[in-house]
Amino acid sequence: MTRRNWSVQDAKNRFSEVVDAARRAPQTVTKHGMPTVVVDVEEYERLRRLERASAPSFAEVLLTMPQDDVEFERRDVRVRDLDL
Repeated sequence: MTRRNWSVQDAKNRFSEVVDAARRAPQTVTKHGMPTVVVDVEEYERLRRLERASAPSFAEVLLTMPQDDVEFERRDVRVRDLDL
């Protein structure tokens, strides 16, 4: 059976084992009992491909900007207070 949960301390002390186990199944590293990271290269690569496929390119963003003298909607944002 492949271990799936590691405390940060165990993961640090047995890093090679974490890497070997991650080649077989995703491994979770916990800190203070809470999941902190998951080691799974295949899932990471799948998510990156999905992100790249759904994110507009810089050129696409530029092409959506109004051209000529057309007004465009401005976001109503609050300026943060600076303590000088």
